[in-house]
Amino acid sequence: MKRASILLGLFLVTCPAGLAQNTSDSHPAARPALPHDQHEGITVSADPYTDEARAKAKFGKSDPFEAGVLALDVFLKNDTPQPVHLNMDTIQLEVHLPNSGRQDIAWLSAIEVADLIAHPKGPLGPGPRRLPGGIPLPSHDKKTEKVAAELRPFALDADIIPPNSTIHGFLFFNLAHQMSLAKGASLYVPDLATLPANQPLLFFEVFLTPREAAPQSQ
Repeated sequence: MKRASILLGLFLVTCPAGLAQNTSDSHPAARPALPHDQHEGITVSADPYTDEARAKAKFGKSDPFEAGVLALDVFLKNDTPQPVHLNMDTIQLEVHLPNSGRQDIAWLSAIEVADLIAHPKGPLGPGPRRLPGGIPLPSHDKKTEKVAAELRPFALDADIIPPNSTIHGFLFFNLAHQMSLAKGASLYVPDLATLPANQPLLFFEVFLTPREAAPQSQ
């Protein structure tokens, strides 16, 4: 309860920043065609940028697609009268690798994505990263910092969903140029809780394609 009260207090103090990604119900997040999971008054939706031209139009020169990174626009809609806290650290993308079973991939920060874009062969040029989920060690040079500055406004950076509101932003996942993996992937959001009671909600799982259309793992 003490921790929940602190979180709620922080939300009230930082409300303008927390609402920076707030959207109206006219946003595509409210459309039933977007992949989503919904229960307990919360809707989690995901819009994967798996088309090269679409990603390029959105991000321009700082395009994650060209670095083999999936940009996933995530929407969190709260139809309840209480604020909801989101633990972003536990969000993962579950993919199915051919003949290799399942793999859970953590999302990358803007600086990590920027490093992949600015240095596609790595800081020492050993070759492209081949395994999905690999997290680079950012070089923090001027080129990387410039790309990161361009990506940050797109990123999901709010962990409080205000009452009767929607927040959204991009999460980035390294698919190592294997964008076809997104067809059988699902976004796993396990850790949300209502405030100030800090009452946990059931996990959310958003399949990026209909389950019957997703490829089966071998």
